[in-house]
Amino acid sequence: MNPLPLPDRYSPRTIEDTGTVLTATPPAAVPAEETGRHATVVLGELPLLRPPAGGAPTKAGAALARTRRGLLAGAAVAFAEHGLKRTTMQHVASAAGVAKATLYNHFRTKDDVATALLAAELARLAGLAAGLPRERALLALAEEVGGHPVLRRLAQTEPEVLARLLQAADQGAVTQRLRSALFLDEDTAAVVLSWLVGLVLRPGTAEQRARQAATVARVAPGR
Repeated sequence: MNPLPLPDRYSPRTIEDTGTVLTATPPAAVPAEETGRHATVVLGELPLLRPPAGGAPTKAGAALARTRRGLLAGAAVAFAEHGLKRTTMQHVASAAGVAKATLYNHFRTKDDVATALLAAELARLAGLAAGLPRERALLALAEEVGGHPVLRRLAQTEPEVLARLLQAADQGAVTQRLRSALFLDEDTAAVVLSWLVGLVLRPGTAEQRARQAATVARVAPGR
């Protein structure tokens, strides 16, 4: 099976560490209203290493966090190209541009890498909603989930692996992020997350996702 084409956000690029997000020098800005998409950068909200209690992150901690982000970005490329079963730790290390020993310093197994990547991406997707009107936020989330290269690859070729990863994810934490970002009650946030997980397996068309997002925005009670 031919690998899915990677969107530009997963292509190799020069990155600049801001201390909290992974950013890239963007092309000429295009207003979100003209594109209909919420501009994002992959792995834009990865969980960083916890700083020492009562102080800012040390230089060593910041370097470790930066390396971790790079490793997960490489994992996204490798998993989208090869699928999870065929990807090796060497594939991940090569895509991240590091030695395999560096990868093993952060992750013991390929499953550990996949679980960390999924958790980071779920957190990033939840963060997309912050600051957007509810319907636009829901549409942005639906488009990201429906076109995510790693999720699409696994859904098409290894659905059982994807199901296992989704079950292992901390969905409670993601629900709370959605609840806060979209101003939803807890039960409604859980329903929204279930809808998004359903889009992973059956994304439908862009038109269908837009209609669903509008419906969810209309019927979802706020808090």
